[in-house]
Amino acid sequence: MDINVARTFLEVVKTGSFVNAASNLHLTQTAVSARIRVLEDLLDRPVFIRNKAGAKLTPAGEQFLRFATTMVQVWDRARRAVALPPGRETVVTVGAELSLWSPLLRHWLLWMRRECPEIAVSTHIDTSERLMEQVQDGSLDMAVLYAAPSRPGIIAELLFEEKLVLVRTTPTSSPLAPEDHVQIDWGEEFAGSYHAAFPDQPNSVVSISYGPLALDYILATGGSGYFRKGFIRSYLEEGRLALVPGSPEFSYSAYVVHSTKADPGVMDRIRAGLKAAAAITA
Repeated sequence: MDINVARTFLEVVKTGSFVNAASNLHLTQTAVSARIRVLEDLLDRPVFIRNKAGAKLTPAGEQFLRFATTMVQVWDRARRAVALPPGRETVVTVGAELSLWSPLLRHWLLWMRRECPEIAVSTHIDTSERLMEQVQDGSLDMAVLYAAPSRPGIIAELLFEEKLVLVRTTPTSSPLAPEDHVQIDWGEEFAGSYHAAFPDQPNSVVSISYGPLALDYILATGGSGYFRKGFIRSYLEEGRLALVPGSPEFSYSAYVVHSTKADPGVMDRIRAGLKAAAAITA
C-alpha cells in the first residue's frame, strides 16, 4: 500500500474532515477522496462516514487507525535509517519550541557532537501542538516544550523548572503607566493565572507572542512584562532590568516528550545530553 494513503487517512482523522485534510496536505479534496477510496477498496470496508459535520471513523476505520500510525512511524524510521551518513549508527530527530532553542538546544547539539559522534542529528522548530503531533505520529523521536499536555502513548519528563517573573526597565525611580506593561503570550495556563492574580489590570496596549521580541521592545521603550527568569538573568545582573517587588511568580517548566515505543537506549543518550544542556543553561 502507498504510504501516502495511510498519511492521508491519518490527516483526515486528525482534522475531522476531507476539506481540512486536503488543505493541510496541499492536495485537492478530490485527491484526498481518491486516496481514501483506494484504502477502502484494499480493506473492502468503508473507513469514514461523511456528513455535514465532517468525517467520522467507522468501526473498521477505528481498527485500522492504530495500524496506520505504526505503518507511518516505521516507514519514517526506515527512510531515515537508509539515509544515514557514513560512520553513523542511527539518526535522531528532535524538535523544540522556538523560545527553547537558544541556548538549551544549542548546548545539546554541542554535547551530542562531543559525546555521541556515532549519532546523526536532525532538528526541527515548531509550536508545542505540532511538536506533540509529530512525536505521536513518529516523525519526531523527541521534543522539548513547555506545559506538555497529556497524550496517550506519550511520556513527558520534567527537564527543568522555570519561573515567569515580572520585571521592569530601570531606573526603578522612573514611574511606569499601566499601558507600559507588555502582555506576552506564555500560553493559556499562564493567561488564566495572570488574570486571577491581576483581576483589575486593564488590557495591555501592546501584546507580543514572542518573548525575545517583547524584551527588545521594553528595553528600547521602557516598560514591564513577565519573562522566563533564566532568560533575563544577565539583564538583571547588569542592572538593565529589575524584579518588581512583591509580584507573583508563575511556574513555566520545560518537558522532554517521547513515544512509549521509542528506543530506550537512544532516548537515554538524548536525555543525558538534554539534562547536561539544561544544567549549563541554568
